Amino acid sequence: MPFQILLNLMIALLWMMLNGNWTASGFIVGYVLGIAVLYVVRKFRPEPFYLTKVWAVLKLIVLLIRELLISSFEVMGHILRPKLEMRPGIFEYRTELSSDWEVTILSCLICLTPGTLTLEVSDDNQTLYIHALDISDVGEMSGKIRDTFEKAIMEVTRS
Repeated sequence: MPFQILLNLMIALLWMMLNGNWTASGFIVGYVLGIAVLYVVRKFRPEPFYLTKVWAVLKLIVLLIRELLISSFEVMGHILRPKLEMRPGIFEYRTELSSDWEVTILSCLICLTPGTLTLEVSDDNQTLYIHALDISDVGEMSGKIRDTFEKAIMEVTRS
């Protein structure tokens, strides 16, 4: 992937040099042209096309922002209600992630979401102990983490 990015930058600079256009628009045109060239020759390179990983990272960032907004409004709703109807608790979450880096990212994403906190990670990195502000159904909350954060992390790290 770093080689493809560097090659794309070199194509953009070559385009600017050949056109004598040293502006931002000339660079953007050259960069898009470089993306097209790399996309055409991707069959001859062993590594996957680098924009697929960039797209996966962007999707993970958008997912985090969406979950932050949703959970922030849920926490505000709990604060503004005159009667607290929360069911806080701690639950065990079994993850399919294997590397330390993946589990650390998952743990940080859980902690960044208001109302949830990763308390501990087991020694084998397969179990996370999570405190949540409102647990109505542990299976539903585990499924939500698995279908959102864990799936997005796997797209970024394993593609």
